[in-house]
Amino acid sequence: MENIIKSKDNPVIKLYQKLSTSKKERLQYGLFVLEGIRITEDAIKENSGITHLIFTESAYEKLGENWVQADLRDTKVIVISNELGNRIASTGTPQGVFAICRIPVEKKLNFTENGRYVVLYGLQDPGNVGMIIRTADALGIDGIIMLGSCDLYSPKVIRSTMGSVFRTNIVIENDTDALFDMLSENDVESSAAVIDTDAEKITQCQFSGKQAVFIGNEGNGLPREVSARCTRRVTIPMNGNINSLNAAMAAGILMWELKK
Repeated sequence: MENIIKSKDNPVIKLYQKLSTSKKERLQYGLFVLEGIRITEDAIKENSGITHLIFTESAYEKLGENWVQADLRDTKVIVISNELGNRIASTGTPQGVFAICRIPVEKKLNFTENGRYVVLYGLQDPGNVGMIIRTADALGIDGIIMLGSCDLYSPKVIRSTMGSVFRTNIVIENDTDALFDMLSENDVESSAAVIDTDAEKITQCQFSGKQAVFIGNEGNGLPREVSARCTRRVTIPMNGNINSLNAAMAAGILMWELKK
């Protein structure tokens, strides 16, 4: 096989490494990276703006011919050495498939009749954010709003979504006042997820019309001033001495109840 890239100084490889480690570079270039077979396949299926598809030599021998037959007219396909693939990989067992993808143009969220939405307020754990996006996709949540949370396009978040990032309506709004104005203008009722015992039990709530549930920071929850601005406060009833759950687990329960 000819034209196998072996140098870490290749421009595409240097760009990939910048994008995989720096939010600043991702924003500057308007690009992010993918690693792994499944998520790259999902990106291709969803026509997600892949600019470069990168195979290691061994991965190309197994997969490349079939993949290149897909509609990749705007994608540059390159093959790198297995050693270089191991060098740029961020997973313990790399599959030899990488990609560079365009960050989608920010879209305004359309609030549909009886729509169900989730607000991620100050979440910082990429695994939690990715799992919530994946669960929202599975449950048919109509949109996700991220405020003050970790970078949506970091490799860890993207990997944790398992491809759901390409199928879910996600907007970023980092102004609290603008967020509440948006919800008010679109007649969206908001529920603050809290651990307060005097809050409404989520299992007893009746949700009608457009609804959004706020999920707060893993360690600190929602700021009091934010939960006070929501239409209501809701809590997940718990047994024993447990008074809180992992953010992704709590979000899953809340979204399930919201969709019932």
